[in-house]
Amino acid sequence: MRRVRCKIGLRLSLAVLASFPILPKAYAVAPLAADARADSVVVLKRERKLILYSQGEVLKTYPISLGSEPVGPKTRQGDHRTPEGHYVLDRRNPKSQYYRFIHISYPKSEQVENARKQGTAPGGDVFIHGLPNGFGWLGSSQRRYDWTDGCFAVTNAEMDEIWRAVPDGTPIEIKP
Repeated sequence: MRRVRCKIGLRLSLAVLASFPILPKAYAVAPLAADARADSVVVLKRERKLILYSQGEVLKTYPISLGSEPVGPKTRQGDHRTPEGHYVLDRRNPKSQYYRFIHISYPKSEQVENARKQGTAPGGDVFIHGLPNGFGWLGSSQRRYDWTDGCFAVTNAEMDEIWRAVPDGTPIEIKP
């Protein structure tokens, strides 16, 4: 009986892995230079792109996953939307439930006030982050779905690059 369960578990694991195809190496992008430093970040939600800039020049563009309700700006906690507007990347955590995160300074005071008027909380834990701990093996296949609670998700390797290149205090503009 134990051997049958192991075979079923192995088959199920292989089926799950097969449903998350990883992009071929031909689509791999050159890594960002170790000494590259961004002075601004722009996110294009509709295009699912996060772009690092230095002095107006693109350093690198990363494909992203968004919240499960990606259209429209975040208005309240739990709406699974990603904010839109101008913010600052203000702090980071190397030991979160996701592979590293960089916090986005959402909400602004007017967003707090608007949520209060609607009798809700604005939310506030919005990050750029890697994959959930233990799921790094998903790699780029995680981009097939918008699965976050309103954050921007990249692969762990991409998060390492962003972590190195983007200092605290960097402005971020999030466009629809």
